[in-house]
Amino acid sequence: MPKTVIADMKSHMEKTVEDLRKEYQKIRTGRASTALLDDVRVDYYGNPSPLSQVATLSVPEPRTITISPWEAKMIGPIEKAILNANLGLTPGNDGKLIRLTLPPLTEERRKEIVKGLRKMDEDHKVAVRNIRRKAIDDLKKLEKDKAITEDDLKKYEKEVQTLTDSSIAKLDEILQHKEKEVMEV
Repeated sequence: MPKTVIADMKSHMEKTVEDLRKEYQKIRTGRASTALLDDVRVDYYGNPSPLSQVATLSVPEPRTITISPWEAKMIGPIEKAILNANLGLTPGNDGKLIRLTLPPLTEERRKEIVKGLRKMDEDHKVAVRNIRRKAIDDLKKLEKDKAITEDDLKKYEKEVQTLTDSSIAKLDEILQHKEKEVMEV
C-alpha cells in the first residue's frame, strides 16, 4: 500500500518535470525552433489541425523557420493561424514557402524572458511540494489506520523527501540550461 503512494507520487513528479520541459520548448530564445509552432492550429477544411500536419517545418538558418505547405492553397490559412497565435512573428511568403524570421532579442527582453522562466520554475516546484504533501498525508493516514508502523512511516517519509529533492534538482537543472540558452547572444 505505501509503495503505491510513493509510485503515484513519483509518477506525478516526473510528469511535472516533463511539463516544465515542454513549457520551456515553447519559449523563444535567440535560435529558431519548430517547437515555437507546436500550439499553432490551422483551419484545414473546417478542422483545426496542428501546423505540423499540414506542412513541413524546418530550420535552415539559426534565426529562420521555413514552412512548406503540402497544398499551395494552404499558405493563406497558415499565415493567418501564425498571426492569430500571437507569437510576435510576421510570416512572409514567396508563393510556395512561408518564412518566419526571428528578430534578435535585446538584453532587456532576454532578462524579461528569464524572469518568466524563473516564475514557471517556481510554479512547478510548488506543484512538486504539493505532491509531496499529499503523499505524506496519505502515508500518515495509513499509519493512523494501522496499515504501517511509525518506524515505517519515518522510512517512507525519508524516501518521499529524497524523491522530492531529486525532482526539484531536475527542475533547477532545466532552468539553468534554458537560462543559459536565452542569455546566449
